[in-house]
Amino acid sequence: MTERRIYRIDVKARTTYLPDQSDEAESRYVFAYTITITNTGTVTAQLVSRHWIITDADSRVQEVRGLGVVGEQPVLRPGESFEYTSGAAIATPVGTMTGRYHMRAEDGVTFEAPIPEFTLSAPRILH
Repeated sequence: MTERRIYRIDVKARTTYLPDQSDEAESRYVFAYTITITNTGTVTAQLVSRHWIITDADSRVQEVRGLGVVGEQPVLRPGESFEYTSGAAIATPVGTMTGRYHMRAEDGVTFEAPIPEFTLSAPRILH
């Protein structure tokens, strides 16, 4: 009997507003986000590429696609995590980010790892 293969990646995000890089007078709000990617499946998988959808409070959308994250294409064995920090700039003090990672398992199967939507918010904007 063969073991059932499970392809699953959990993604968690933390955000920080960067006032020293922002310019409210110019409608530029900059945020750092730290992402933790954990392989909760049963098969080793590599993060191949990313697709971000960044939306500000005026519904302006930026889409970002590219290979890997922060110059890396990490390989995660079951139970392993990879954490990185990057940044985004939007034109309003509040926005959201969501997206997906394109993954390739060691057995050649490709699958998507959804990135749950998270909020970008300058201090004192949301209660």
